Amino acid sequence: MIRVVIIGGGKVANHLIKAFLNASDVQLAQIYARNIKQIKEYEHQTELTDDLQKLKKADVYIISVSDDAIEKVSSNIIEQGLVVHTSGTVSLMSLKNKGRKGIFYLLQSFSKDKEVNFDEIPFCLEAENDKDLKLLEKLALTIGKKVYHISSEQRSYLHVAAVFVNNFTNHLYSVGNDICDKYNVPFEVLYPLIKETALKVESLSPKEAQTGPAVRNDKNTIKKHLSILNKNQQELYKTLTDSIINGKKL
Repeated sequence: MIRVVIIGGGKVANHLIKAFLNASDVQLAQIYARNIKQIKEYEHQTELTDDLQKLKKADVYIISVSDDAIEKVSSNIIEQGLVVHTSGTVSLMSLKNKGRKGIFYLLQSFSKDKEVNFDEIPFCLEAENDKDLKLLEKLALTIGKKVYHISSEQRSYLHVAAVFVNNFTNHLYSVGNDICDKYNVPFEVLYPLIKETALKVESLSPKEAQTGPAVRNDKNTIKKHLSILNKNQQELYKTLTDSIINGKKL
């Protein structure tokens, strides 16, 4: 049985809390949040605290707070368990506890009220020694199936790539939605295309899967598209189109 304390009350923390409460090989010993109201719903399932000096003994302390708070929070942990954080960009050495350190990064976009399938989520793990790495791997496998050993340097590259394939892609969905709204076309018509595009890169490389007027260098269609877009949309369209035509790596 792995004893865990979760530090944080945000989206990632809440998803982990629910997963660990249902994991047979994990004892969620305690949850900390600066604002105790964030975790009030769990008061009948485990111990809650808003005082870092009153953390219970545990095998792993998972810090799931904003990136700029990780150093301060970790420096206040005096217990000797393995202290990890869930950030995609903060290095291992940013943890300022005096004991063991590690990373427990979940490569997924979390929304407050949308359930996630932890079996499909990659757990990117890092630790200072093999024993702690194996402990984190064992912990991850209590709620998930996909485990990767990723260094802090690799994680920084991975996070940038994730911004492109997730955050920027979602922004493009928003642009597409705006265009549909403007011309009274239901955005839901695009759902099958969005799903097919996402599935396609599991069997083809993104370069092989690329379609559309840019890859064909269809100047007439490109010109027609630009004529119906506003200035900001035109700039974005041109940038992406030029990148595809010129074969640049995004």
